[in-house]
Amino acid sequence: MPPTGTILLTAAQARVLGALVEKEATTPDYYPLSLNALVNACNQRSNREPVMDLDEEDVRQALHGLQDHGLAGPARGSDSRVTKYEHWLGEVFNFTRAETALLCVLLLRGPQTPGELRGRTERIHRFDEIGDVLAGLQRLMEREPPLAAVLPRQPGTKESRYAHLLSGAVEAAAAGVSESADAGDTAAAGQDERIAQLESAVSDLRQEVAALRQKIDGLLGN
Repeated sequence: MPPTGTILLTAAQARVLGALVEKEATTPDYYPLSLNALVNACNQRSNREPVMDLDEEDVRQALHGLQDHGLAGPARGSDSRVTKYEHWLGEVFNFTRAETALLCVLLLRGPQTPGELRGRTERIHRFDEIGDVLAGLQRLMEREPPLAAVLPRQPGTKESRYAHLLSGAVEAAAAGVSESADAGDTAAAGQDERIAQLESAVSDLRQEVAALRQKIDGLLGN
């Protein structure tokens, strides 16, 4: 189902769409989602910016709007007695896995740097290098109409932030660009990036330890 007219999502619609995309990738056994599960996904306290407090009616209305755009709605062919909901982002845009991951995290967490996006998309798609993130963002920006844009770089920062355009153009002020907030934003961005790098390193170490244990068990068994 193609989108009807210009896509201009409300904040609630963007959150619902992002939550559906995320849960399909991270919890496929529980996807499509019931209305209750979708409300919980939208209102998560982690991996969301800003944190929202949507009720069932808010989410139901957002789903109606997304269905009008051909982006999400009741799951097709579902035989469940409880209505389940799914997104149709892939059908509308024919995204790569990388593009899907980037747009999903931008929908859920707002404007971010490539470093932040690399760490936060890992559960959906693993980017080996920052260059791969930038290539994915470039493809989103080259769509017609563009689905992402680079924001003006904040003074004193090394990386620009990127935002999705499914809710319209992002003003610098809305993206948190203000002289008084520069230092705090820079520190927070750096901290997020360091945390993402540490989490990745811990995951790699765990895999190495597990592999070593298997080798040791094999040697002892012999």
